[in-house]
Amino acid sequence: MNEEFLGQIEGASRWTQWLGAVFGAILVGLSGVLPLLVVPKTIAKDGKDRMLLNIMLGFAVGGLLGDVFLHLLPEAYQQAIDSGEETGLCKVGWSIITGILVFLFLEKLLEISNPETDESRKKEENKKVLGYLNLMANCTDNLLHGLAVGTSFLTSWKLGLTTTFAILVHEIPHEFGDFAILLNAGFDRWDAAKAQMSTALIGMLGALLALGLDSNNDLSSLLHNILPFTAGGFLNIALVTVLPTLMEENRPWPAFLQFVSVIAGLISMYLLTN
Repeated sequence: MNEEFLGQIEGASRWTQWLGAVFGAILVGLSGVLPLLVVPKTIAKDGKDRMLLNIMLGFAVGGLLGDVFLHLLPEAYQQAIDSGEETGLCKVGWSIITGILVFLFLEKLLEISNPETDESRKKEENKKVLGYLNLMANCTDNLLHGLAVGTSFLTSWKLGLTTTFAILVHEIPHEFGDFAILLNAGFDRWDAAKAQMSTALIGMLGALLALGLDSNNDLSSLLHNILPFTAGGFLNIALVTVLPTLMEENRPWPAFLQFVSVIAGLISMYLLTN
């Protein structure tokens, strides 16, 4: 009788863990809609007056660099140290390099394989490739978030809610930067919002994966590989994809505002990380 009762309690507890993790992953994913509600409809994607978009792109660069150097890499190196592997730190370095090279390779491969013969249309389509690469990097980032949400709900509901809130607050400024990158790549506002929402499905997968594995060792091994790879992808997008666009600005005042925006992105990641 007691064993049956305990089994029912354990089953109910298991269901609440799954429901909490799924709810948390959905909530984090919905943050991708916020830029659509806040960013002005009149923002210019091209032409002579696109200063606001470039300021947002500057914030995206700062946010990505802050996420890499203040969040992803410290956590990856800490995991490598905790694992006690002799080659752990070197593996982190190789994973970062792999992330950079994979994104470079994919970008060039997609550009070369574009069958469009009209040069102007081909240029626009190749520009859109950069948006897709950013979505790919966001998929790995959302996978990490989903794993964190799922793992925290395995521990307790209180920790699960706290972790979900922390990720949500961290993700909101990131979503605005991603939204600007997609607009710059040629997406319209609705397509950019829908694309960001679609990456939330990967976060859901991460939460379910964490619940399915239910093992700290398995999760630690998975995170050890994904964290630095994601950092490499973000570095490529920030420094190779977005920054050259900002470097084209030769007017002093807009260039200064973009620089301030980069600093603001870095500071926001620092404040949220701490």
